[in-house]
Amino acid sequence: MKAAVTFLLHFTFIFSIIQARSIISQPQALRSFKVNDTQNVGSYQISISFGDAYGYQVYAPRIDDPHSRTFESCSTYTFQISGPCTYQICYVYLYRSGYDGWKVDTVTIYGHYTRAATFYYNAFIPNNLWFGFDLCHGTSASSTSIM
Repeated sequence: MKAAVTFLLHFTFIFSIIQARSIISQPQALRSFKVNDTQNVGSYQISISFGDAYGYQVYAPRIDDPHSRTFESCSTYTFQISGPCTYQICYVYLYRSGYDGWKVDTVTIYGHYTRAATFYYNAFIPNNLWFGFDLCHGTSASSTSIM
C-alpha cells in the first residue's frame, strides 16, 4: 500500500509539471545597443544597465576599452551584450567614473522581436552616478548613486 501511495504522489507531481505552462509569452534575448558619443572623452569607466517594466535587467559593468580607444569624439559604437531575456526596453542608465566629461547624444537598444528603444540624452553624464531614463512608469531623466 505504501508503494502505491508513493507512486501516486510521484505520478501526480510529474503530471503537474507536464501540465504547467506560462500564460505570458517569454521575452526574447537582447542583441545589441548603440551609443552615439558627441564630445571628447578621456580616461574613465563606462557601465550600462537597461531593462523592461517586468524587472528583467541587463547590466554590463564595463563597456569602454581603454586599449581600443572606445568612445572617441563624434563616433558611434555598437556593442553586443548578453543578458536575460526582456520585453520592450523602457529604461536605461549609464554610469561614468573618471576625470573627463562625457556627453552622450543617444542610446539605442535593439532586441529580438521588440521595437528599438532610443533614449535621447544630449547631456553630460555625471561622475560616479547612474544617470538615465525610466519610462516604464511615466518618469523621465534621473540620476542615482546606487543601482
